[in-house]
Amino acid sequence: MAILRVNPTRMELTRLKKRLATAIRGHKLLKDKRDEMVRQFMLLIRRNRELRLEVEAALSEALAGFVLARVAMTREALEEALLFPVREVTLKVSKANIMSVNVPKISYTEKKHEQAFFPYGLLTTSAELDSAITRLAGVLPQMVELAELEKTCNMLADEIEKTRRRVNALEYVMIPQLEETIKYIRMKLDEDERGSLVRLMKTKDMIAQRQVVE
Repeated sequence: MAILRVNPTRMELTRLKKRLATAIRGHKLLKDKRDEMVRQFMLLIRRNRELRLEVEAALSEALAGFVLARVAMTREALEEALLFPVREVTLKVSKANIMSVNVPKISYTEKKHEQAFFPYGLLTTSAELDSAITRLAGVLPQMVELAELEKTCNMLADEIEKTRRRVNALEYVMIPQLEETIKYIRMKLDEDERGSLVRLMKTKDMIAQRQVVE
């Protein structure tokens, strides 16, 4: 592990010790954050999978109903029946916070233009079309929740990967590098101290010899 290019002084040693303590504390916090985000992510991904299966099953049933309605009705009659909607949905996107990650929170309000549930008269359409529209309208809340969950899972996955890289950088690069640099400075200071002691002892011996000669 390469050491940092610093002056081997006691002031630099103190500064690096503080950096090392901060890096170790930051590593622990980031690791705890990563572990908690992974736990949250696993819960969300399970719910996402369950909800996706439910939505896909409901959409398959609704599309099958539209196919049957297309068989029972002419194309023009089907298009005319669906030309004017009687329901309007407004989506509102806000933010929620999961482990310092701002994820979307989607809510919706539904507005009906008329008292009737279907946008057409029941005499000119098939029962299959009624069933398909009812099924499609019923799956809307699940589709909104699924969109919210999938975006949340994607954002959490990105943040987990970023946090993982930071944890690895601290654990395998920065902390070992600081430790090696501190070790090097200590060895250098000890070596300088021993050298100073040797020179001091030699100087003392020279003074003592000179006093004996005199």
